[in-house]
Order: sequence, then C-alpha cells, then structure tokens
Amino acid sequence: MTALDTALETELLDVAIEAARAAGAELLARWRRPLEVGTKSTPTDPVTEADVNAERVIREILGRRRPADAILGEEGGETGDGDLRWVVDPLDGTVNFMYGLPTFAVSVAVEDPDGALAGAVLDPVRGELFTATRSGPALSNGEPIAGSTVDDFGHALIGTGFGYEPEVRALQAAVAARVLPVARDIRRAGAAALDLCSCASGHLDAYWERGVKAWDIRAGALICERAGLVVRPLEPAGILPAGIAVAAPALIDQLMDLVSGP
Repeated sequence: MTALDTALETELLDVAIEAARAAGAELLARWRRPLEVGTKSTPTDPVTEADVNAERVIREILGRRRPADAILGEEGGETGDGDLRWVVDPLDGTVNFMYGLPTFAVSVAVEDPDGALAGAVLDPVRGELFTATRSGPALSNGEPIAGSTVDDFGHALIGTGFGYEPEVRALQAAVAARVLPVARDIRRAGAAALDLCSCASGHLDAYWERGVKAWDIRAGALICERAGLVVRPLEPAGILPAGIAVAAPALIDQLMDLVSGP
C-alpha cells in the first residue's frame, strides 16, 4: 500500500460520507410523513419517493465530485463505465421507513476490480456513521470498532433477513429453524446494511441473509472485514438466492454448515 493509494482511499471515503449524509438528510425530511409508494419485484417489495430522491441526491454529489466513475444504484441501475464504481443504496430498510420504524440506513461504497475501496453506512435517526477503507480501521463516528470474539455458538446472537417471495420465505424459515435451537437467539432488523454494522460493532455475533444485492452489502461487508470478522458468500441453493454470511472467526464454519443449504 503506497501513500498515493491511502490518499485515494481517504478521498473516496470523504465523497462517500458526503453522499451518505446528504441522502440521510433527504430521508429524515420525509420520514413519518405521507409518502408516494410503488412496488418493484413483488407486491411486498416497495419503493417510495424517499428512495428515489435520496438516490438523486447521491448521484448529484458523485457526478460533481467523481464524474468519471460508474454508479450502480438500487433505483437508477448502472450508469457510466469508469475504472471505479460506486455501489449505492439510498434507503436500506424501506419497509421500516414506510412504517415509521427507525431502523433504516444509507449505504455508499466504491469499488475497483479487486473489491471495495471505501464505504460508509449512515443511520440517520441515531446519527451514527460507520466507515472503513480497504487499508484502514472500521469506525463508528470516528471511533474504532471491533467485531465479536464469541467462540461458542450457543452464546451467539445472530441476525438475519428474509426475501419477498413466499416460496423463498418458507425455505428461509426452515433454515432459521435450524439456527434458532443452537444459538442464543435470532434478530431480524430489516436493514442489511445496519445488520452488518451491528456485527462490526459487536452488537451481533453473526449474520446471514440471502437475496441481498450488491448495494445492500458492499459497504457493510468492508466494514465487517476491517472490524476483524470473516465474510463469506452464500451460493444459491435450489430456489434460495445467493447471499452473505458474516461471523466471528470461531463461529463462521458452524454458521456456514447451518445456513448453506435449503
């Protein structure tokens, strides 16, 4: 890692933070107020004007500060063809947002062909900003954080999430039923980016979820890695889509054994 590489990571993280904070302000201005709501993949997969406007704000900042870079956004798809690509979720936890629940986030990451270079996840309600770069520490509001060191699965608090399709949910429930008897407990917060940051902060010992997209997890996965956790992909299993698993090093193999199959 050269000084030039480190300087680039720092610059990119600064852009990610600016974009996340601007989108967070856009979300808070609309939270717990009447919303225009549509649907995407299924009737239970919503999109709101808040999602769209928050992504617009992010794209405006990226267009001004990083005009040569590509962007992959949940609402706007992929644009540009630069060497670096921004991966953006303007509102992770849309259902929570719609119901006035405070568990939602903005996730902004930037990657090159080798993976994520920098990422920021903002919890707008609590004002908590999680950040990391490829060569730097995981931070929460500028303070170092570290993942769990629990080594007994029976003492592990584990996060997960579920998809939108009924058939997939039924299989996911069966997988959760395998995990629940051998773990301390399971939590389902409804925002993958925040689940990952909860792992990075040591508030969860492990997490798995299928059906997540790049924009849901790119920043949070980097933050987990820099917090000392193991991050592994979950390959598709039947109708179960690909996903992600994160855990303390001593827990990851058992987690994978429990959740890799249908």
